[in-house]
Amino acid sequence: MIRIFNQYVSAKSILLMVMEGVLVVLSLLCAAKLRFWNAPAELASYMTFPEFAVQCGAVVVVCLACFYYNDLYDLRTGYGAMERVLRIEQSIGAASLLLGLLYFLIPSLLLGRGVFIIAMLLVAGVVLLSRNFLDRAWQITAPVQRVAILGTGELALELARELTRREDLSMKLEGFVGGVAGEREGEEIFGFRVLGAASEMEAIAKQYGIARIIVALEDRRGALPTRELVTLRVQGVRVDDASSALSALTGRVALRSVKPSWFVFSDGFHRSHWNDLLKRVLDLVGGILGLVVSLPIMLLVALAVRLESKGPVIYRQTRVGRMDKCFNVLKFRSMRIDAEKEGGAQWATQNDSRVTRIGGMLRKYRLDELPQFINVIRGDMSFVGPRPERPVFVEDLRKAIPYYDERHSVRPGLTGWAQVQYSYGASVEDAFKKLEYDLFYLKNLSITFDLAIIFKTVRIVFGGHGGR
Repeated sequence: MIRIFNQYVSAKSILLMVMEGVLVVLSLLCAAKLRFWNAPAELASYMTFPEFAVQCGAVVVVCLACFYYNDLYDLRTGYGAMERVLRIEQSIGAASLLLGLLYFLIPSLLLGRGVFIIAMLLVAGVVLLSRNFLDRAWQITAPVQRVAILGTGELALELARELTRREDLSMKLEGFVGGVAGEREGEEIFGFRVLGAASEMEAIAKQYGIARIIVALEDRRGALPTRELVTLRVQGVRVDDASSALSALTGRVALRSVKPSWFVFSDGFHRSHWNDLLKRVLDLVGGILGLVVSLPIMLLVALAVRLESKGPVIYRQTRVGRMDKCFNVLKFRSMRIDAEKEGGAQWATQNDSRVTRIGGMLRKYRLDELPQFINVIRGDMSFVGPRPERPVFVEDLRKAIPYYDERHSVRPGLTGWAQVQYSYGASVEDAFKKLEYDLFYLKNLSITFDLAIIFKTVRIVFGGHGGR
């Protein structure tokens, strides 16, 4: 188990990605040798450096991306052997189509028909066999980290739920430890026993081989076994705070359990002038390129909107941006022009009757948001950041949700961590959940995290998920 962007990621999924990258390269090498098995001179001419290395690199990147988009590296997704075969076949098929398009655009990357076909067949076979082998080897050799939760309240229960959902992390919950002597000892909580009292932490850790203790006490005054935890920490047992552990398990800040001091003393929330400058430069370059590339699509969308219903093609709506500064977000109109004539400002809902037929398709594939490249160029928005809300909603949400205004410390984004992790928000509770993801983004803000979010956004957009 390792951390990437302060999230727990299964070491097995990283190992799979590296292993399969190597296997794709080996398949290409074997395919070339099989294709030219009786012509060594042609083989030597074919495998010239660096041309062949670049060609192999293109195949590796496309194949791994297709595996990723087919959830083959998400080990939390439970699927059987037959579905695994289908997912691998779908990934190889998609990779073949994408590589065909890439070869049409950049002919110098072309491998050759014979080598390509042999290589794809080999990749499908070796990936399936290697995954079956790794599954068995992992069950035998992978170390399991035994965990105990100090506490028996709601926070401890929430932590137990998240731990049991993340079976891919090889973390085994042994049970709970009561805050005071005799507290619920011997009881079962969420299917796990209360192993004893906090004063018995050392004996419990030794008896059950505990490697990690997560402190989930709602009130630590007089209940935190400081001396025992210090002794165990010195002996090599890891001690974590529940809020930090939940954040790493879920990719969000659990606002109902976090205390103000956690924001003050926890790692993260760094700001760098150079990072901000680089982010702005990338936004400017990406915004200009995005506007130019999408211009033909935007012209077709504008025509479709105009033909379907009367009213403006571009819809301007006031949103709250960085440091509470309001700006007009640009979108292709996807609703009737009288959408808010009666009820005023309101959340969009599933199957919203105000959405036009063309608007439904635009929203599903986010085509209505293409004009926001102009907002990015202007500096109103960034590619990645919290999604901007309307002032009337912000006024209500900042009263109902703690720390809501912290999301306005950065530019709002076309996409964001909350957008790729949570469905469309249409209530105060949804806004609360999305803020938890936004705060996690602010805590771990970086260019590489932005790129990972964009990569995940592409999958969501092409899959047509989450739009309303």
